[in-house]
Amino acid sequence: MPEREIIIKEACSIRDLKRFIDFPFSLYKNNPYWVPTLRMDDLNTFRSDRNPAFEFCRARYWLAYRGREIVGRVAAIINQRYMEKWSQRFLRFGWIDFVEDLEIARALLETVEKWAREEGLEAVHGPLGFTDLDREGMLVEGFNELGTLATFYNYPYYPEFMKKLGYSKDVDWVEFNVKIPEKPDERVTRLAETLLRRYGLRLLEVKKKKDLLRYAPDLFDVLDEAYSHLYGTTPLTKKQVDLYIKQYFGFVSPDFVPVVVDAEGNLIAFGIAMPSLSYALQRSKGRLFPFGFFHLLWALKKNDMGDLYLIGIRKEYQGRGVYAIMIQSIVRVFNEFGIRSVETAANLEDNLRVQAIWKNFEHRQHKRRRIYIKHLS
Repeated sequence: MPEREIIIKEACSIRDLKRFIDFPFSLYKNNPYWVPTLRMDDLNTFRSDRNPAFEFCRARYWLAYRGREIVGRVAAIINQRYMEKWSQRFLRFGWIDFVEDLEIARALLETVEKWAREEGLEAVHGPLGFTDLDREGMLVEGFNELGTLATFYNYPYYPEFMKKLGYSKDVDWVEFNVKIPEKPDERVTRLAETLLRRYGLRLLEVKKKKDLLRYAPDLFDVLDEAYSHLYGTTPLTKKQVDLYIKQYFGFVSPDFVPVVVDAEGNLIAFGIAMPSLSYALQRSKGRLFPFGFFHLLWALKKNDMGDLYLIGIRKEYQGRGVYAIMIQSIVRVFNEFGIRSVETAANLEDNLRVQAIWKNFEHRQHKRRRIYIKHLS
C-alpha cells in the first residue's frame, strides 16, 4: 500500500497553535531526556497579540500531516531588528520537530525556504526564536543527557536530516555539567573579596522578590550590553522586558540572583540560577494546573540539581575578575540549598573566557547544539 501524501498546512487559528504546541508531547512521549516548556508560555510566545516581538517580527507556523495525523511542525520568523543590526537578510526557523522521515523534514523546510524566497531573503538559519531568550539551537551531541527548561531536545536523526537537506553549521554552543564542591574554594572567596574592595563594589543582600524587582529593568539593560555582540542577539524593547519580568520573575528566588552594584548603587553585574525544574516539568506535562504548580514548587524547595542560566557583566568590568565574584556567590547559595550538580547555559564554542571558569571545578562538556544555515540561490 503506497504511503500517504505529506500535506503541509499553515497553523492560523488558536486551535491550530495548540496542536502545534502539543505535537512534541506525542513525539517525545516516554522519552526520559526531553523537557517540555509550559504550554501557556508557548501560546503567549506564538500569539501576535501577546508577544511584543511582533512589533518588529512576522511569523508563520506550519504543521505536516499524513492523513489526519500530525507528523511534524516548524515556525518561521522574519526579525526586522536582526536584519538591521547584522545587515543580513536571513529568515529564522525554530520549534522544528518531525518523525523519523526525511521527506517530512524536507517538506517542512522547503515550505520555510519558499517563504524566504518570496520575501527576497538570502538565507534560512536556525533553530532560533524571536529573541535570544527563546529556546534555540539543535542538539548534535548529548542525546542521552537530561534537557533543561532553557533548551530544546531533539532526536539524533535531526542533524543527519539537516545535512542531507543542504544545511551546514553556522555556529555551535557547548554546555557543561559542573559538580559543586561541598564548600566554596577559599582562594576564590578571598579573590572575590579583594576584587569587591579594589573596584568599590558590593554584593547586594536581596531577600525579597519586591526588592529584586526594583533592579529588574537594570538587569535587562546589563544583559543587552553584555550580550550585544553574541550571535543573533537583538536589543529588547521595554514591552519585551516588562513581559519577561512578569513571565519569569515569579519563579526566580532572590537567593539565586546575585547582584553586584558600584559605590553609587548602579548595577554592574548579575547572575541567574535556579534549582532544576527539568523533572518537575516532565511530571507536569507542560501544565501548571491542576497539579503542575505543586511539582514546580517542590522542585524549587527540594533539589540537588541546579541550572545556571546566565551571568551578565557591564563591558567596562569584563575581564577584571568580576566573574569570580559571581561564581563565588552562586556556589555559596548552591551549598546552602544542597545543590550538588549544575547544568550551565549554552556558551558559544569560542567563548573560552567563560569556559575557563569551569577549570577549577569537576566538570564535563556533555552537550553541543548547533545553528544551521542554508544560503538560497
